[in-house]
Amino acid sequence: MLWVKTIHIVLITGWFAGLFYLPRIFVNLALETHPAAIARLLVMARKLYKFMTLLAVPALLCGFWLWLGVGIGRGQGWIHAKLGVVILLVLYHVICGRLLVRFERHENRFPAVFYRYFNELPVFAMLAAVALVVLKPF
Repeated sequence: MLWVKTIHIVLITGWFAGLFYLPRIFVNLALETHPAAIARLLVMARKLYKFMTLLAVPALLCGFWLWLGVGIGRGQGWIHAKLGVVILLVLYHVICGRLLVRFERHENRFPAVFYRYFNELPVFAMLAAVALVVLKPF
């Protein structure tokens, strides 16, 4: 069980790195006008999105195994709140994928400042998830 927790934490850390960095690439894409630079940023964004998805899936599977298989948090309110945060993070991940597709189609609708604020959302989600796991407030 401790190895699964360790793997879960490492995978989640990598996933969050992608969730933090991909919107920063979006900021640059929203500002960039040179076609070669846009193409390079799109390649970076595509590779990062694929990599962070490869991290997210086993991270989530480990988390669900710890919850449903081992029983961590079973019957406690904090685990349900954390699950809510996880659902929001998965939704954020999917939205990032859709935004990437729009950039690839040259259909971006948002200015760079939007992506600067959008980039901050996973920080609050991470704070909430860690606080719920460590403090177990309910």
